Amino acid sequence: MKVIRAQLADITQAAPLFAAYREFYGEPYDLESSATFLVSRLARDQSIVLIARDDADAPVGFAQIYPAFSSTRLAPIWILNDLFVAEQARGTGAADALLETASKLAVEAGVIAIELATAHTNLRAQAVYDRSGYAVDEVYQHYAKQLP
Repeated sequence: MKVIRAQLADITQAAPLFAAYREFYGEPYDLESSATFLVSRLARDQSIVLIARDDADAPVGFAQIYPAFSSTRLAPIWILNDLFVAEQARGTGAADALLETASKLAVEAGVIAIELATAHTNLRAQAVYDRSGYAVDEVYQHYAKQLP
């Protein structure tokens, strides 16, 4: 499994995976809006997009990371906001490769932690995160407020 850090020229490979990720979480599959969103993030240097490619060089997974900061620790953190592997590639190591690459890049960038969240019902993803060294935060409760 090969993982690359996507550039603007790679959006056509990442966008279908991003659209499928959004669909997995209940949004309509919208390739055009997904591509536009990714282009906007990369053009503004607001996110890091990783693409996992299989042995045939086909894109089979992606991750999107948002750089942020920890005010209490006075250091950079990353929020691994999106991770998705195409159904036919699940169990092939794509998720592990994406997580490993994210960790490697984070260490190189001086990041002190990678944070992520997944649905309570997404037990398969939770197992991947557990074996990759992520742990449920026992200190802070996650809250969200939806705005109109």
